[in-house]
Amino acid sequence: MTARLPLFPLGSVLFPGLVLPLNIFEERYRALARDLLALPEDAPRHFGVVAIRDGYEVAPSGPGAPDDGAAAGLGPDLGKALYEVGCIADAASLREKEGGGYEMVATGTTRFRLRSVDATGPYLVAEIEELPELPGAGAGPLTAEVERAFRTYQKQLAGARERTLSTAQELPAQPSVLSYLVAAATVVEVPVKQELLEAADTATRLTEELKLLRRETAVIGKLPSLPAVELTRQPTNRN
Repeated sequence: MTARLPLFPLGSVLFPGLVLPLNIFEERYRALARDLLALPEDAPRHFGVVAIRDGYEVAPSGPGAPDDGAAAGLGPDLGKALYEVGCIADAASLREKEGGGYEMVATGTTRFRLRSVDATGPYLVAEIEELPELPGAGAGPLTAEVERAFRTYQKQLAGARERTLSTAQELPAQPSVLSYLVAAATVVEVPVKQELLEAADTATRLTEELKLLRRETAVIGKLPSLPAVELTRQPTNRN
């Protein structure tokens, strides 16, 4: 099943179930926010979030923008700039700020694959195909292993940051929900997070996370005084 959605490229990866706060000031995304606000009150305010590949920028769209062939497909430029798997976001909270711009809090809902991108309007609009979340083989038993590895990783990370770990949070028991939470909370680069988003099923994602958490925990353990900039590095939202 395909659908058309406004597209919001970011320098980070959004996962289903995770919250995305946005401070919107660029005109093309202000136009997107205005259109979302103009929808009927009972209509879903959905848009697509897709990560931008390292080293690329998304060219401005609309009248006068360079013709990159994106209207008929991803095009040579957008095809290189954007990852093809993203996440549908639901704008649960959206308000206009004094002096211009918008504040939005959205929640990731469902993964999708880009089929085409139309760059002829004030902002990108994509034809997308929703991707089902398949459990895969062995997702249940993997959940407990990933939870243990994640807690060990958190303790090691807190120690390297010279911080005291707060009371252990309760982690979700549902394998798919846990897999997305761990993917979002692990401090790794965008390409690694993107691979986790694109995993064929929950079991595959959990398997990759188990290896990732063990590796990252071992690295942090050998470098107890990692620079804070490395430990806290998070992609910045481009909006």
